[in-house]
Amino acid sequence: MTTQPKIGWIGPGIMGRPMCKHLMKAGFPLAIYARRPESAQELTDLGAKFYETPAALAANVDIVISMVSDTPDVEAVLLGRNGVIEGGKSGLLVVDMSTISPVTTREIATKLAEKGIRMLDAPVSGGDVGAIAATLTIMVGGNADDLAYARPALEVMGKTITHIGNHGAGQLAKACNQLIAAQTVIAVTEAFEMAKAANVDPAKIRAALLGGFAYSKVLELHGQRILDENFQPGFKAHLHNKDMHIVTDTIAAFGLNLPGTQRAADYMQALVDEGKGELDSSALAKIVQQKAKAI
Repeated sequence: MTTQPKIGWIGPGIMGRPMCKHLMKAGFPLAIYARRPESAQELTDLGAKFYETPAALAANVDIVISMVSDTPDVEAVLLGRNGVIEGGKSGLLVVDMSTISPVTTREIATKLAEKGIRMLDAPVSGGDVGAIAATLTIMVGGNADDLAYARPALEVMGKTITHIGNHGAGQLAKACNQLIAAQTVIAVTEAFEMAKAANVDPAKIRAALLGGFAYSKVLELHGQRILDENFQPGFKAHLHNKDMHIVTDTIAAFGLNLPGTQRAADYMQALVDEGKGELDSSALAKIVQQKAKAI
């Protein structure tokens, strides 16, 4: 019988906790590091071992999975003082499931490799609902052999696992996901505004389009949120705003001019600036509606 690799998890937050539970249920020995130990309490009560630093965690596991808020947080837990790089043995595999800069991801992978530590970037799409249901989409960058080693653990948490390419490619795929989602919310809202201006029921427009070429998950799920003006959060706007900054930074790094993406990023920032960052990111519709009435 093959022994399951020991997994160390950094960042047991809203999404991380259910993902950890899936791993434990599947028989993976689990260790935890959290900046706030209380956020790991539920998991330690279930038998996970708590470590005081990422370095101590890394010294005692085969795979480290990190899922923290932003690029500087990943750099801190992986490369910083008492970070994974200080405790990890040669051959350790780091799987970063955060959403961060593709450019910085490549830099982190290079620095870890100098210590013999392998890395995959494996951001996810599907939100807390997908984390709870273990139906996440996982976009992976890095070495194919490393993915093969991590795949049994990833399959416990996600439904669709795609190897995109080398280091940073997973993060680039996630950036593409976020820019498409934001621009599609704008397109759906603008369609609804045009329908309302013409005294046509936008709900019936949505119903018709769901059966046609314009169908998308955004139209299906966020379209209904927009019609209902129900912006209780699934994925909060301030987090999507953070992701759009990653998108625009990546665009700038490659010298691109993508006006539709820039517009979506500006609108998302405007939503957060209005104090609506805790709403669902589909509340981007509110900014579109304001703009529609400004002519």
